[in-house]
Amino acid sequence: MTAPVQTGTSVPRRAATRLVSGKGRYTDDINVAGLLHVAFVRSPYPHARIVNTEVNTAKAMTGVVAVLTADDLAPICLPWQTRLALLPGHLSPPQMPLALGETCWQGEAIVAVVATSRAIAEDAAECVEIEWAELPAVADMQVAALPGAALVNSAMATNLGLDHAVATGDPDAALRDAAVVVEHSFSFDRQTGVTLEPRTIVAEFEPRLRQLTVHHSHQVPHQMRDIFAAQLKLPLSHVRVVTPDVGGAFGMKLSAYPDEMAVAAIAVLLEQPVKFCADRLESFVSDNHAREAKVQGRMAVDANGKLMAMDISVVSGFGAYSAYPRGSVGEGLQAVHMAAASYSMAHLRGRVRGYFQNKAPSGVLRGVGQPIATTVTEQLLDLAARQLNLDPAEIRRRNYVDATTATARSAGGIVLAELSLQRCHDRLMQLMDYDALRQQQRALRDQGIYRGIGLAAFMEQTAVGPALYGAQNVRASAQEACRLTLEPDGGIRCATSITDQGQGTGTALAQIIADTLGVDIDTVEVATGDTQLTPFGGGAWASRGTALGGEAALRAARRLQESILTIAGALLQADAAVLKLEGGQIYNAAGLAQMTLADVATTACFKAHLLSLTELPPLEITESFAPRDLPYVAANGIQAAHVEIDVELGTIRVLDFWVVDDCGRVINPLLVDEQIRGGVVQGIGAALYEQCIYSADAQLENGSLVDYLVPMASEMPDIHVAHVQTPTSATTLGARGVGEAGTVGAGAAIWTAVNDALAPFGAVLSQQPFTPERVLDGLAAARGKG
Repeated sequence: MTAPVQTGTSVPRRAATRLVSGKGRYTDDINVAGLLHVAFVRSPYPHARIVNTEVNTAKAMTGVVAVLTADDLAPICLPWQTRLALLPGHLSPPQMPLALGETCWQGEAIVAVVATSRAIAEDAAECVEIEWAELPAVADMQVAALPGAALVNSAMATNLGLDHAVATGDPDAALRDAAVVVEHSFSFDRQTGVTLEPRTIVAEFEPRLRQLTVHHSHQVPHQMRDIFAAQLKLPLSHVRVVTPDVGGAFGMKLSAYPDEMAVAAIAVLLEQPVKFCADRLESFVSDNHAREAKVQGRMAVDANGKLMAMDISVVSGFGAYSAYPRGSVGEGLQAVHMAAASYSMAHLRGRVRGYFQNKAPSGVLRGVGQPIATTVTEQLLDLAARQLNLDPAEIRRRNYVDATTATARSAGGIVLAELSLQRCHDRLMQLMDYDALRQQQRALRDQGIYRGIGLAAFMEQTAVGPALYGAQNVRASAQEACRLTLEPDGGIRCATSITDQGQGTGTALAQIIADTLGVDIDTVEVATGDTQLTPFGGGAWASRGTALGGEAALRAARRLQESILTIAGALLQADAAVLKLEGGQIYNAAGLAQMTLADVATTACFKAHLLSLTELPPLEITESFAPRDLPYVAANGIQAAHVEIDVELGTIRVLDFWVVDDCGRVINPLLVDEQIRGGVVQGIGAALYEQCIYSADAQLENGSLVDYLVPMASEMPDIHVAHVQTPTSATTLGARGVGEAGTVGAGAAIWTAVNDALAPFGAVLSQQPFTPERVLDGLAAARGKG
């Protein structure tokens, strides 16, 4: 038998070979007898009243089973409304699976056509005739804020969905007394997740037992089980949610979508299995969007470059509804509270206002506001360094927060336990050979070649505990659980509440279990994504899979090992405390192999009468874990970008990229680096390419991959990753999350690098993404001022 794989070792994702060879089983691959298909008639208007709907022609078409409106589904599915206990002013309009009487964004589902094939359903959908009365549409957040602005939804009294402020110290005095005060405006365009696998759902309902089974491309099966049961008026025990292979999620597959709720309701109504798979065009108008924000930031710095205060004002776009059940407030709240979280600063004033708009709802996307906070902080630091004639790396070095204790907090109230910012900084300087790069930059500028070096220190909130959503009275579980079973042949079966959309957490858990038990990793089988087979837990969000799910697995493995050694001790008539399980063998105190784990398992399962024990120790162990003393586990790091700008064309080329990350104990370096690189690519995409472009009347103008640009392999630089490891004291495992780290810092590093390259011209760009047009406009504006 081969030696057990140790934690800290790079092991490829177990599913990788199966998936790349086309053997994946995604939701759209699921086919059941009598399966029907749904196509939706979606609103072409951002805001309109539904005057009349004519469906008879569509109903009469061969192969059409039903044509359904909101009135048809109302008896089956209750409306829902996002409410947050600590933010009573944030109240989303009631929402139905299909729009009832009024449509509030272009792409909202109005009519569901159910047919024997997707093609027939789509053809019939084109025959549905709807009479509309167009209403004023509000696209721009600032227009939504104007007195007398048209209402986004007639059920609301105002478009304001959030008004929240934070204040620490005396920012006015600090701004008044500072040697340097810099100010800058920031604009972040809307993005969407663009997952390889679109949103897909298959719902089956057994009427005799009143049992609903949902196969769902989603991140949180237990959450959706709870929602389906509540909205469809079913006992929780009668609902099963299964998430098979999921082709990416990034937070976009974290909410309850109206069209997916409609599919489940249709299955209950028709008592037949139903499938919906969003095509790429409708994904752009129906998937949740994110990041839309305008920020005004000021920073005060003393003559020695010490950060004194920040004043930050954020306006955030919610779209037509607040995403259910977690809301759409996270982006704006995090942008304010996370400001300068990596730095020592006594004074902070922040305000965020969020507005509803006649656009697709905004929701969660990798990082949730943290990329915005990091970008604003890092860009202001660079502007301050420029005024003080300080090197950008030096101003950061002078300001890192001392967060070596578990009680350290930022000015925005962010828990900063046990960070390693200075060590990460020093490692980055060495990794990228910073001084040499600066010398090269100066020499190339003399030749008319403009390169920029950008830095971005970041803090990431990971492994979120129960305090975040529990206090808001949102039914989103923050615990993770693991059930381990010793099989009769000595194999280990793991059922975990965490889910995997490409992170490889199943492999990391197998490593933890194998290493703890002392068995070969190939003997550990991991099952996930099925509410009927796995223990209750939160699933994948907030970089928590290995940090929390791994802790539960570690605890379960230790208890199972105790049971195994107790049984072995009884068989060997030896003290269990001196026995050791290693490589699948039981060793005595002298280090001699006495029996295999399979021998122990076989005896315990089939010959328990041979054991001189009063009770058989449990061979199935379940452990749950959620951090109790901290709202989340902080991680940190620093990133750097090296870019070159063609000032004649406005094009930006990313030459190189570096990351030094501290995610605590690294369980699998290969998986960790994959997550960091993937996050960096998304951050670069946000900074340079991705934007949902809306017209003034709220029509999406680039709703296809022909017009919505995402970074491709040819645009990506080498991404060099290094680690500092500071195990968290919040868990025995010591792992912190890492799933969002790359995205949290990458956009900021690109911002600072681009504006560093443009510094000789006096240009400072302020609107993301940095398209060639915006680069040229910025240069022209700077020349005009000169």
